[in-house]
Amino acid sequence: MAARSSLVALGVVLALAALTAQLAEAARAFFVFGDSLVDNGNNNYLATTARADSYPYGIDFPTHRATGRFSNGLNIPDYISQQLGSEFLLPYLSPEFNGRRMLDGANFASAGIGILNDTGIQFINIIRMFRQFEYFEEYQRRVGRIIGDERTKQLVKGALVLITVGGNDFVNNYYLVPFSARSRQYALPDYVNLLIVEYRKLLLRLYELGARRVMVTGTGPLGCVPAELAMRGSSGGQCSAELQRAAALYNPQLLQMVKGLNTQLGSNVFVAVNTQQMHNEFISNPQAFGFETSKVACCGQGPYNGLGLCTVASNLCSNRDAYAFWDAFHPSQKANGIIVKQMFSGTTQYMYPMNLTTILELDSTT
Repeated sequence: MAARSSLVALGVVLALAALTAQLAEAARAFFVFGDSLVDNGNNNYLATTARADSYPYGIDFPTHRATGRFSNGLNIPDYISQQLGSEFLLPYLSPEFNGRRMLDGANFASAGIGILNDTGIQFINIIRMFRQFEYFEEYQRRVGRIIGDERTKQLVKGALVLITVGGNDFVNNYYLVPFSARSRQYALPDYVNLLIVEYRKLLLRLYELGARRVMVTGTGPLGCVPAELAMRGSSGGQCSAELQRAAALYNPQLLQMVKGLNTQLGSNVFVAVNTQQMHNEFISNPQAFGFETSKVACCGQGPYNGLGLCTVASNLCSNRDAYAFWDAFHPSQKANGIIVKQMFSGTTQYMYPMNLTTILELDSTT
């Protein structure tokens, strides 16, 4: 019995030693928070309608299977993981998320959520931002039991973090239905101010939880996605003026808020990602990026394929790379790759105060 106990203890010690060695060799950890633009499949494990776990989602993913990503293939976190030299992040709720895979980081994002807790209530069971942060705390405790608390703090401090949230607060809250509760409560400029105030609280909470390099994305051109063209756009395919106004109010204020936080903290912790400008370029001139259209979704039905969900019964394009939008709301795999390329190489017009290449080079010397 004593010999058997000694063998078990030895096995545990060797396993921990192996994980510690892997930590030393691992690529930089990467953590993702936010909504469907960056969800790697957490909603697969929830009782919600906000899910992408069936065909034709994932048709161009390496496995050619739906993973829960709202894409025909790779999403933005996947492309960033590739650049970091690490495996694609597992969703935090995945049963496979354990052991060595935890050292890569984690994806906590959940489709349908917003900055505000009442955003996405129609989806019922989704992981709202406060809960994503609770999972992040739980993650740190789990990893701490493997590599120790101090090494866990260093892993988190040295990690790259992406947070993508805010679009749903407009399309799935303020503008969800005519005379929505929030639109009756706030004029649009006041609502935008509320979002900025609440987003600032989220970013400070991330800082409290140890994050020191955080990419903060703005919204895309909300009024130009196929769903809004179908529901609100003009007959000529012009973007919805009201939703474009919302994005035009929100994104500049988000940039100023990020600048103010960095000044307050005395460090460039937060990097503002101008996703509106990135999207605008291939929406206004799709042919320059190899797209045939930036108005019609590859998968969907109705005008611009912008109504309802992407399902096996939907219209499905044969050449996904010819479409800037995969479904009614989400960029195609090719468009996601273009966005990430700008994140790595873009000027301060796209990434403020620095792009990802500069961040990685700077951090490698400290």
